[in-house]
Amino acid sequence: MPISIELIQQLLNDQNYIVDRPLALTLYLAWSLGKPVLLEGDAGVGKTEVAKAMARALNSELIRLQCYEGIDASQALYEWNFARQIFTIRLSESEGSRIGVDSIYNKENLIKRPLLSALLSDGDTPPVLLIDEIDRADEEFEAFLLEILSDFQVTIPEIGTIKAKKVPLVLLTSNRTRELNDALKRRCLYFWVEYPSREREYEIVTTKVGGLNRQLAKEICTFMWVLRQNDLLKKPGIAETLDWAMALELLEGGELTQQVIRETLPCIIKCRDDLERINTSEKLTEILQKVYDVLNGKVVDCSGLL
Repeated sequence: MPISIELIQQLLNDQNYIVDRPLALTLYLAWSLGKPVLLEGDAGVGKTEVAKAMARALNSELIRLQCYEGIDASQALYEWNFARQIFTIRLSESEGSRIGVDSIYNKENLIKRPLLSALLSDGDTPPVLLIDEIDRADEEFEAFLLEILSDFQVTIPEIGTIKAKKVPLVLLTSNRTRELNDALKRRCLYFWVEYPSREREYEIVTTKVGGLNRQLAKEICTFMWVLRQNDLLKKPGIAETLDWAMALELLEGGELTQQVIRETLPCIIKCRDDLERINTSEKLTEILQKVYDVLNGKVVDCSGLL
């Protein structure tokens, strides 16, 4: 598929994923050079959605590996179908024939997990392989990934080396709960995903929630922007903004008021300590004043409110 930076932007925009040129450039290089991309950033900034949108945009298969503590090769790569192997052995014995090792250890007896599925994918376009939250896995699993991410191949002792039929577009995400190994980073292009600007988030909200009042959309995005300037235990991400916007549209909210915010805070605040700090009349009044100052073009310091 002929690809350009502008085409990637257009394809992602068509999937309602608003992307800036720097990220589109990184994805273009990843596709053209056959390199994985490591997307780091705070939780909720849209890292996982990049892979989903790219798969839809390229009409490719999305293969997702969700990482967690203790994940190993059998859950990520493959395991043997022991039931089928035993059936093959017993069938051979009942027929009185000898069975070779190749009849037991072959590709037909493999249960393919996400990584092997990505290597063996033979669709019209290469698959998009999402290795999500790699920082939740341990360093041993990172080391296991190195062969796959550098050569797009894997060695299975009983079979040999399996190379990718088509080099997948690999996207790894990390919330930086721990520092990743340098060897893993060297194999990847790197992109830090920031929270969007107020203007960009407004564009996202009005694209995703088309029926929302435009003035209310501006107030929502400015409110979220003000919150993120402060030291919250769990800063709300884009997903929370969209949930809030859809909730307010459903409730036919016309503007942000203390009552409206109080009733819908569970859409955006997911931590009890943060909720207790925000959900007071004094704090809400102060935050709303900052929101309207920003909307009116005043240059104000929005930090230190919480």
